[in-house]
Amino acid sequence: MTGDDRALMWPRYQDPDDLAVIEQIPLAERGLPVSTWQLVDQAARRWPERPALRVLPSAAAWQTPVTLSFAGLRSRVIRQAAALVRLGVTRGDAVGVISANTAGVICALLAAQAAGGVAAPVNPALSEDRIRALVEAAGSRVLIAAGPELADPVWQMVLRLAPAAGVKTVLVLRPDDAKAPPPELPSIDGLHLAYLDEPAAAEDDRHLPVPEPVGTDAAAYFHTGGTTGAPKLAVHTHANEVAMAWSLAVHPTSAGQGAVFAALPLFHVNAVLVTCLAPLLTGRTVVWAPPLGYRDPGLYPVFWRIVERYRIASMSAVPTVYATLAQLPVGGADISSLKVPVVGAAPLPEAVRQAFVARTGIELVEGYGMTEATCASAATLPGHARAGSVGQRLPYQRIKAVAVDERTGAWRDLPPGEPGLLVVSGPVVFEGYLRDGKPDRDGVVREGWLHTGDHGSVDGHGFVRLRGRLKDLIIRGGHNIDPAVIEETLLAHPDVSAAAAVGRPDAHAGEVPVAYVTLHPGAVTGPDDLCAWAAERVPEGAAAPKQVQVIAQLPVTEVGKVFKPALRQDATRRHIATVLAALEGARLAEADGSGVLHVLAPAAQLPQVHQLLGRYTIDYRTSAEESAS
Repeated sequence: MTGDDRALMWPRYQDPDDLAVIEQIPLAERGLPVSTWQLVDQAARRWPERPALRVLPSAAAWQTPVTLSFAGLRSRVIRQAAALVRLGVTRGDAVGVISANTAGVICALLAAQAAGGVAAPVNPALSEDRIRALVEAAGSRVLIAAGPELADPVWQMVLRLAPAAGVKTVLVLRPDDAKAPPPELPSIDGLHLAYLDEPAAAEDDRHLPVPEPVGTDAAAYFHTGGTTGAPKLAVHTHANEVAMAWSLAVHPTSAGQGAVFAALPLFHVNAVLVTCLAPLLTGRTVVWAPPLGYRDPGLYPVFWRIVERYRIASMSAVPTVYATLAQLPVGGADISSLKVPVVGAAPLPEAVRQAFVARTGIELVEGYGMTEATCASAATLPGHARAGSVGQRLPYQRIKAVAVDERTGAWRDLPPGEPGLLVVSGPVVFEGYLRDGKPDRDGVVREGWLHTGDHGSVDGHGFVRLRGRLKDLIIRGGHNIDPAVIEETLLAHPDVSAAAAVGRPDAHAGEVPVAYVTLHPGAVTGPDDLCAWAAERVPEGAAAPKQVQVIAQLPVTEVGKVFKPALRQDATRRHIATVLAALEGARLAEADGSGVLHVLAPAAQLPQVHQLLGRYTIDYRTSAEESAS
């Protein structure tokens, strides 16, 4: 790369004013790689012997990582890609990946894309029915899955669902540090089973066996939609992922040297883009946590020692992870290398920010993004944080707030600083959700602008302020309440370790706020005291929670985000059960996971049930029974 090419690829980016200068040159003229395969290939040619990956096989073995150089990564990706092609994977074919994180998973995802296929990683913690539905929706005929040594329950599930889902081949992953001979694989009619490394070892590692993918080719299907309801497959192209990787790599948060720490699961866009693809552009070593990542309780007692040993300079996690780290003494560990701990995926409570700074002396760096925009759309510039902002928009993306006409659905652009629905455009906006085998943007992208579902504002310099998810806003008598104001108030209580606020149905106001909290060990503060604390301190009376429930643990998704649908459902059930208590014999049936309340009552009481519940905006059904014992 010549000096001119280097300057074109890596423009100056240090303060907010640089963004406008960067965008004077079209992105297409910056000489970005065409595909994710080219990211791997170019990295191997520039830094062949430099460590690309250091993968910790377990929390106990944190000092003995499995290491792969950039040249070694390229070799392994080519061999696996060739094996996939030999097994019949052709351009556009989905390759499912179902496993916790390993070096094998990283290589498999890159290999599927290099072969011209589509990497389709799946959360192995989802229900078997959900995983089967995702595999079928993607059309995966080849699965790469955790074997019995890595995760036997996942392995047994894969054996059950693969034939029924139309899978023809299952390639099996072993632990990265496996030394003993592998267990013998079963024989199943119509299903080819093999350890992935065995067919890959026989392949030539000099060149890809097929033409390289191009920018418009589909690269990945990422499922989104939470842990209930029907997850959707978001289609990313190679151009989406390369543009996103470059946006992350050119940003000041990634400009420094030092290792990157990775612990989010590889079915999540952050793990793939922030800690896999972006470092390929800059030659940074990535230290990968043990397979369960931040969900491994054994990681935390040695976390600060890992930072010290590998000179971790940056990391990416969700607020709940930083809340946990803020409680861990650093001890004698030297963590001076850690400069950029990035937080995203959920709003950062001020109490968590302050606790982390108090523990480490290091400021958290906020970002904002979503799967449908490939990963990130805004990030905080170190040294240029603005209170209440999640950062400035990333290069070549546009973000604005619009007002939505409730009658027509029409959008109207709002002036800088005025809150509304946030919409995003640019080269990272996805192709759409996979529907009937093709990407479909209908209902989510309008004239190139992505409907984020988030409520917030954008100032004249592109700094974004969030007001909460539109679906998470608590609307009390027509007044919008950001649940974050309630959560931050409760988190300021010395006994509260975590908090989440949601809307509970109300016959008069539509919704009222309620909160769920967990307490520090040994704390004995009660719900009434917490309600009073919040009522005295929330910035507006409407935000005072009507109830506070103290629970052992907040429900979270696999990446550690608080899962509010479960809390909203619990709050709804608690309130409706109280309402039904006024009717003799009426009761709620057990929850069935649908989110629809099922009310059982004597037939004579059903009219009163309908009269009572008709005052609420809830989904329910009724059944008559002789008695409500």
